Amino acid sequence: MSNSAQILVIDDEIQIRKLLEITLDSNEYRTIFAVNAKEGLSMVANHQPDLVILDLGLPDEDGQVVLKRLREWYNNPIIILTVKNSENEIVKALDNGANDYLTKPFRTQELLARIRTALRNSVSIEKRLAFEFGSVSIDLASRVVRLNNEILKLTTTEYNLLSIFVKNEGRVLTHHYLLKEVWGNSYVDQTQYLRVFVAQLRKKIEEDPNHPKFIITESGVGYRFSTG
Repeated sequence: MSNSAQILVIDDEIQIRKLLEITLDSNEYRTIFAVNAKEGLSMVANHQPDLVILDLGLPDEDGQVVLKRLREWYNNPIIILTVKNSENEIVKALDNGANDYLTKPFRTQELLARIRTALRNSVSIEKRLAFEFGSVSIDLASRVVRLNNEILKLTTTEYNLLSIFVKNEGRVLTHHYLLKEVWGNSYVDQTQYLRVFVAQLRKKIEEDPNHPKFIITESGVGYRFSTG
């Protein structure tokens, strides 16, 4: 089946552009390229791609600035590609609105998987009211969660955390983002709160909480919810 999605790659490295051109074209994505920030911003405005792959190390402007400028008006997924693999840079990019990230060098199959997930979840996932994964089902309208068709008792905080995860499937959510959304601005540095409630939630929905399949830890960054 053909992929109809158009992907814009903003990267100044010719080797990376060639690799992505071969990889994306062979998977039947429509791919366009920009070599710097100015060209990239213009192409996003003119082409409205379904997804943007953005390098943070652009020659004319910091990729973090480009990301923030894009997020003022562009709502489709943005995946960061970067050699800047420090946790601070990654967290900053995610907090600035990136959906996901990969550090160079990267595996093409992993990139393709991240692209598929980002595109799938960009289709009105916020408007969905029902989710199913494994033996769990969630009805957001009634706020009812079931495990093996039996009602699963969750605290209000556990439910709020789980609902944020499922509505952002595949997206890396930083500690800061989750703490702000669930507990409020005054708790954004209280990562222990988050660890405790994630552990509680895993015990209730994961078959093996010590080897979670759904709530995946992104070390030093946050968590990613995945249904496989």
